[in-house]
Amino acid sequence: MTIVVTTPTGNVGSRVVQLLVQAGERPRVLLRDPSRLPAELLPLVEVAQGDLLDGEFVADAVKGADSLFWATPEAFDVPDPLYDMVAMGENAAAAVRAGGVARVLQISSVGAELRQGAGLIDGLARNEEQLAATGTDLLTLRCGYYFTNLYGMLDSLREGVLTTTVAPSRRMPWVDPRDVGEVAAARLLAGWPGSAVQAVHGPADLSWDEAAGILGAVLGRDVSAVRITDEQLQQALTGAGLSEVAAAGIAAMTSGIPDDFVPEQSRDFRSSTPTTLAAWAYGNLRGAPEISTKD
Repeated sequence: MTIVVTTPTGNVGSRVVQLLVQAGERPRVLLRDPSRLPAELLPLVEVAQGDLLDGEFVADAVKGADSLFWATPEAFDVPDPLYDMVAMGENAAAAVRAGGVARVLQISSVGAELRQGAGLIDGLARNEEQLAATGTDLLTLRCGYYFTNLYGMLDSLREGVLTTTVAPSRRMPWVDPRDVGEVAAARLLAGWPGSAVQAVHGPADLSWDEAAGILGAVLGRDVSAVRITDEQLQQALTGAGLSEVAAAGIAAMTSGIPDDFVPEQSRDFRSSTPTTLAAWAYGNLRGAPEISTKD
């Protein structure tokens, strides 16, 4: 069985690759820089080097595959990330058609079901539509808010602040990307008939206030959720070098989802994954030099 994996060094894709290899598969991994792969992994995978924005590369790399794991990579530092996401989705769909790929597992996000108005999540919505139009058996995993997004907030956490552009009492699914990778790998190995959307919601819905309390207990300091405006977030992002288009797209990923939004896929046994925010934070944030001490 030939399984093609995009983003093999990402938070989700790297876990998918590890589990496929451990299950005895030899996945074909698509990436621009093979040196980012662990040296001990290289003999266990087939490497296809190239850019997902290159349609010819994607078509060649996917040729002969039974299944494709498709995760559109985040590239916030480009002029228009949404444009690139849609372009990569077009390449994926064309490659699936040309290669006759039987199954595609796509990583998407809660909020993509809105189809528009949710910033860069709209790119994942377009990708869902592009891949569905191929007629392949498409399994879409709509995932909650990744714990790893907190890596972008280390400076504020160091000062005891967890920033958000929505009401701190608003609850939503939070999930460990490694758990998403485990669900994806299991489904790729088992296969599936037809097309479906499956949620990956983590163990619990959390408000920003609750997340701040959990992080404070792990870090051994008071952490408070503080609401900022979209404009403040966008100014911070453009100040860090992002384009105005990219900054607006990132801000709308949160503020573009209504406060009364209910995910299309409800939380149940299948959509709930085990890793809690506390467990993840103990393993990944506690003792991190960026936040372990204050000036």
